[in-house]
Amino acid sequence: MRTTLVFLVAALFSTGSVHADPLDDAIVVEMKRSHVPGIGIAVVRNGKIIKEMGYGDADVENGVRVTPRTVFQSGSVGKTFTAALVMLLAEDGKLSLDDPISRHLPNTPKAWEAITIRHLLTHTSGLGDPYAKLDMRKDYTDEELVALEATIPTLFAPGEKWSYSNMGYHLLGFICNKAGGKFYGDQLRERIFAPLGMSTRIISESDIVPHRARGYARVDGVLKNQEWVAPRLNTTADGSLYLTARDLALWDLALYGDKILNARIREASWTPVKLNDGKTAPYGYGWQLGSRNEHRVISHGGSWQGFKAQMSRYVDDKLTVVVLANSAAARPGKFADIVAAHYVPALAPKLAKAIPETEPAVSARVGEVVQQLSLGRMPAGLNPKAAALMTPERLKMFGSEGREWGAVGSVELLSRETDGEARRYRYRVRFVNLATLVHIGFDKADQIDILSLRLE
Repeated sequence: MRTTLVFLVAALFSTGSVHADPLDDAIVVEMKRSHVPGIGIAVVRNGKIIKEMGYGDADVENGVRVTPRTVFQSGSVGKTFTAALVMLLAEDGKLSLDDPISRHLPNTPKAWEAITIRHLLTHTSGLGDPYAKLDMRKDYTDEELVALEATIPTLFAPGEKWSYSNMGYHLLGFICNKAGGKFYGDQLRERIFAPLGMSTRIISESDIVPHRARGYARVDGVLKNQEWVAPRLNTTADGSLYLTARDLALWDLALYGDKILNARIREASWTPVKLNDGKTAPYGYGWQLGSRNEHRVISHGGSWQGFKAQMSRYVDDKLTVVVLANSAAARPGKFADIVAAHYVPALAPKLAKAIPETEPAVSARVGEVVQQLSLGRMPAGLNPKAAALMTPERLKMFGSEGREWGAVGSVELLSRETDGEARRYRYRVRFVNLATLVHIGFDKADQIDILSLRLE
């Protein structure tokens, strides 16, 4: 890999020296620290694209630099487009969000009969993820994939809880195919990508795609090429797109007007989903909803095949940051934080403060659970539903990234609450050079029923 990580336009070399601005310096430092080969960013502020830049290598083997034209994979950022297409088809009268999915998909199991399109959009269907059963090298037909996914037990009754489900968006793609009368990717091109001047397209490993980046994973400290998956599994509607950072900037600009989605659809898309008990979850129709220091954030991240992506829309500040990376270990949200704080200092992340620990046995248990995940091992004490979510692929991902973390240092309690007979906690678990944020829950039998982990 070349030692100079920042791609700069030729004009910057005319003086014989390079003067990167502080933002570029900060991005390069984070790339080196987190071993990311290449990054593409775009920044939109007050209705204009104000920065497009590439850093590092799009293709390490051939020394090809990342430029603003580099094509990355979207991962689950693509869900924002799938959701938009569903809403457009609803406007056309070709489906209703309250339709049971069995109306559009034949031979669905009885366990799915109460699941609606709205449940799929908002990840409240109770469907899990199919990756424990999927053969990633098999080209499933739509019907075969639905049949396989129908064998996976549901996690809860529709609308009862929120749980992220790629399977739900697989099914939305199949529903769009039928309701729209053609492949959902063609519908996206005709209704969104082409009208906005986007180069975005469905993934195809066989097509010639100019400026396409390679995806990478870091395995036991060594950079490796992305693993191959069957072509059909790279066309599902949970996030299988080629795109540039500029493409997502154009999408952001469109979301401030009525060219693609009218005001009613946009408002509905960014309204937190209401659960059966009246509580809400921070997700709308294809968008994650949150805040940063009391500034609203509408966002989505993505991860697939050696790529990571993040689109963060700080709508109160009319600022959007797009980050695309060609590393499975990248933390695009971290880069987005760096960029956002550069333009709006009030968006700089604030570390959650630890609170007094009154249950040292729980914190010790959390430390052991996180240590086992960092080694790619199944932690002890998970209930069956939580264990089912810890697929071999997910454990492999944890292990690949976590083996470089070392031993757990400290475990800090950030919050605790009860939910009926269940207990919910948030912790910061520190390693030598980084910290992870852990959301963990215990059921009435003291088994782990919720477990999520992300780097701080």
